[in-house]
Amino acid sequence: MTTRLVQINFKARDEVALGAFWARVLGWKTSSEAPGVINLEPPGVPYPDPSALFIDLVVSAEPKTAKNRVHVDLATTSPEHQAELVARLTGLGATAVDIGQGDVPWTVMADPEGNEFCVLEPREVYRDTGPIAAVVVDCADPREMARFWGEATDWTRHEVTDRYASLRSAAGVGPYLEFVRSTDAKPGWNRVHLDVRPYAGDDLAAEVARLRTLGATAIDLGDPEMHWRVMADPEGNEFCVLTPS
Repeated sequence: MTTRLVQINFKARDEVALGAFWARVLGWKTSSEAPGVINLEPPGVPYPDPSALFIDLVVSAEPKTAKNRVHVDLATTSPEHQAELVARLTGLGATAVDIGQGDVPWTVMADPEGNEFCVLEPREVYRDTGPIAAVVVDCADPREMARFWGEATDWTRHEVTDRYASLRSAAGVGPYLEFVRSTDAKPGWNRVHLDVRPYAGDDLAAEVARLRTLGATAIDLGDPEMHWRVMADPEGNEFCVLTPS
């Protein structure tokens, strides 16, 4: 029994406007499974599929008070493409931001609601990821995070050091999941989090129990009608375990 990463979840003050921004950024289409939820889907890709992490934007009144612990990196294919993408994003409402990155070859930006993301310089490792090169998580211990997420999912560990770790779908397609060492404290509930889904035929309760043995903790939101489960990884990053499919 195992699970796999299927989507990224953003909290949004205005899920419709933020969804429209990211749809234009990625060239994806939008839909809505329920009031207050906007779903972003790459055209022609069935859900779920290892070649992409889909995006859900869920309305929330909670204000953004600190740098996000989880962000996305966008891939580019050339210096010209990087410059063109930064210019296009600026036209869509993104802004360049300084988070103390110093002189780096990538550009740090924020979307219209202040969520940080990076436009990377071209890198060979991301040549076939699609528009999202990686989902990046700040953490205290990249080795432990790689251990947990590698055992929690069917994703394969690639590089693992004391300062950085990366995983990717066992199919060798789609974006990477990366952990970068940081001394920043977790600023409350993450505005951006990951969702995982067990495979069809697996049991949700059994998968939750398995994840707990790996070091996850269950979070009770007090809603017995929820058909998914909310958990946190060993460093307290929330994630959702969706119903098997």
